[in-house]
Amino acid sequence: MGKLRPRMVTPLLAAVLAVSVSACGGGGGGTDAGASPGASQPAEKIKLTVALFSDFHFAPLYEEFKKTHPNVEIVERRSQFNDHHKNLTTKLATGAGAADVEAVEAGYIATFTPLVDKFHNLGDYGMAKRQADYLDWKWKQGLSPDGSKVLGLGTDIGGLAMCYRTDLFKKAGLPTDREEVSALWPTWEAYLEAGKKFTAAKVSGAKWFDGPGENFRAMVDQAPVGFYDTSNTLVAGTNPDVKKAWDLSVQSIQADQSAKLAAFSPPWNTGLTKGSFATIICPSWKTGSIKDAAPTTSGKWDVAAVPGGGGGNQGGTHLMAPKQGKHPKEAAELIDLLTNKDSQLKLFSEAGALPSIPALYDDPTITGFTNPFFSDAPTGKIFTDAAKALKPQHVGPKAGDVLTAFGNGLQRVEQGKQSPDEAWTQVLEDLDRIK
Repeated sequence: MGKLRPRMVTPLLAAVLAVSVSACGGGGGGTDAGASPGASQPAEKIKLTVALFSDFHFAPLYEEFKKTHPNVEIVERRSQFNDHHKNLTTKLATGAGAADVEAVEAGYIATFTPLVDKFHNLGDYGMAKRQADYLDWKWKQGLSPDGSKVLGLGTDIGGLAMCYRTDLFKKAGLPTDREEVSALWPTWEAYLEAGKKFTAAKVSGAKWFDGPGENFRAMVDQAPVGFYDTSNTLVAGTNPDVKKAWDLSVQSIQADQSAKLAAFSPPWNTGLTKGSFATIICPSWKTGSIKDAAPTTSGKWDVAAVPGGGGGNQGGTHLMAPKQGKHPKEAAELIDLLTNKDSQLKLFSEAGALPSIPALYDDPTITGFTNPFFSDAPTGKIFTDAAKALKPQHVGPKAGDVLTAFGNGLQRVEQGKQSPDEAWTQVLEDLDRIK
């Protein structure tokens, strides 16, 4: 899932990554003749650790797992998004401290799948059979670069929409009906024009959106090519679609449309409750994040189409099993349960996590789902339609670091520390260092 990810993520250290490729792997379970790899004795008491970057709402699923694995204790540990991925890199490099199951977000999956000596091949535990379940591009994201090993199984994806505050729209004299709101912004340029109307209405304490970083990312995510081409060449500095997203983001800053809040920061959580911004780019998983962070705002939200004609994926996660884990068989079986059809169906209803299993897009549990928190919006149909329109974009090995460079640049503009041209020049310099 893509929860609790900040707008500006901390870069993974290139030096640490280099070490992690060559450092010795941790103590994975051995393989005895005639036994499955890492098999445990039937009566052995086992503790499995699961490392996440937010509340994935897995707790009920752990209880399901324990019904067939009564000897297993599951301990979940959580950290902030940026810390989680940086710490995982360090733990893989040093050979100690990684959990039995680690969540890796879509922006970083291509950083970890080349480290084939650091993760168990889930195919050794029968997980190759799951290929038929998945969206083809989601399945491929979890494979080793040569496609021979299954290193991660996908949880959700992040088809895009736009969440908005109906109470703030009403105060600004804008329509509140989701179809009429969707018609306000067929393009991102139209979205900015609608924002000018909102700003002119001077709604007390409210800006048009939270911060430019999430909108910038959504615009890039909708493009045919993003930060990397399919050969893993970094093209972010020369891609006209990236520059267009930058320019529109700068224009929105200059039009005073931003609340200057970094997504998922404590001030952002407070802003959700206080009504500090009227719109927010909203992949499916973020509906759960909003509900978790601002439960008292139930009924004040609705969901409309995303500007730019749909498409685009933001977020989504894979679950991986580092070789440092002592019980890979049980870890693989837990990953299997957490990502299977029944679990993905439950997690959509509970946390808004859009399944990465396309067969579920026609399940009436999803297609007929309405979300009372979001004014009974038909989020099942909205997000499955978004998923069907989604054209996957290639994610390069340092996409998270690249996004950080652009996000930091926009932040410097927003804070008045640099002009847009100065910030763009520094972003290009930062990209050269990322190479």
